[in-house]
Parts: sequence; structure tokens; C-alpha cells
Amino acid sequence: MEFKVRIEDKKYLTHDVIQFTVEKPEGFTYNAGQAIEASVDDPRFKNDWAPFTMTSLNRDEFLQFTIKIYTQHNGMTRALSKLNIGDHFLITDPWDSFISKGPGVFIAGGTGVTPFIALLRQMYLDNSVGNSKLLFSNKTDDDIFLANEFRKILGDNFINIVTRDEQSEFYTGRISRQLLKKYVSNFNQPFYLCGPDNFANEIKGYLIELGAGDELVNVSL
Repeated sequence: MEFKVRIEDKKYLTHDVIQFTVEKPEGFTYNAGQAIEASVDDPRFKNDWAPFTMTSLNRDEFLQFTIKIYTQHNGMTRALSKLNIGDHFLITDPWDSFISKGPGVFIAGGTGVTPFIALLRQMYLDNSVGNSKLLFSNKTDDDIFLANEFRKILGDNFINIVTRDEQSEFYTGRISRQLLKKYVSNFNQPFYLCGPDNFANEIKGYLIELGAGDELVNVSL
């Protein structure tokens, strides 16, 4: 089923990440970690859809999406970025992107963190965060978003990593086998991986080498 939803709010979290708040269709329900397909209500985009995870919770009055905009591509994110409050776009019924396996280690590259936002918010609401950690990799300090909320949920278990800013106060470099050993002491727990290109598969390989079971690694590409 398709729904036409109105944009209620639009906010830039960084120079290329937009948080959209849109109306929630009547009867629309979903679980934390689920996603939809979205499209612009324009004949030029007929049959052109792209997946996005809800970063809101089912209990919320509105739906929220946190989307990285690729201005160099003439694609869906660029088209969505041109919409304003009061405009509409199309979404589908929800489907499973990530399923919560409980507290664990969340490893995200850039907006690969978006499926984890709702999972962590739901855990915080349920008082079930436990000793969960978030390793959040970005190019520079300026690309980090929702830092205050992640710190509120996770405290010192919110760990920033940057890859292209040697002046950063955070660890600079790619997520490696050695870095995982530094920040993770227990590999017998759920791991949630999401990021660009081969990010998730590469890190999954490191984790399995370090003792994580394949069934414990929840990957989205």
C-alpha cells in the first residue's frame, strides 16, 4: 500500500543530513528498526523508490526520517531535499530492516546510524540499554549528528571515530580489527552493522575473526 504524507517539519542536522517530520497515516504501525520505500509524488519519479528507516517510534504522533542528501546524484535524496514544509511525498508499508536482538554493539558509518536511532530510543524508553555501545564513524567532526541524544542514551559508551580530520578530538582512522579489540571486550553479544559500500561486510569479517558468531551479527548493506 502507498501513502501520501505531508511534511510537517524539515531541519538540517549537518550540511547534508536532513531530518524530516511527516504526518503519520491513520492506522500506520511499525516497529523500531523498520523501513519504508519513499518516492516523490511527481511523474518524473514514477516507479523510482528508495529505502529509508523510520527514526521515530510507533508511539510518536508523527513519522521521522533522517536522510543523507547526495546532491551530486540526480536521485531520490536530492529530490526529497528540494521539498519544503507543506509538500508531500509517498511512502509504502513498513518492512523489516533491523530486528532488535537486545543490547549490544552498534557500529555505524555515517547515516548508516539511522536504523539504530529508533532501536536505541526504544531501548532507552524500555530501560533496556544495558551496556550497549555505539561506534559512530564519520569523515569529520562536522559530520557527526544527534551527538547529545546518543550521549544521553549511552554515556561514555557513545564512541566517535573520524576518518579525515587529524585535528579531531576523537580517534582518527578507519574501524579496524585492533580498534574493535580496544573498545569491545565481549564478542558473545549482538552486533548491529550498517554503513556505506563494503563497510558492514568488512567489519563483520573482523568480528567473526575476533569470536563473534555469524548469528550474532545483524548486517544491513
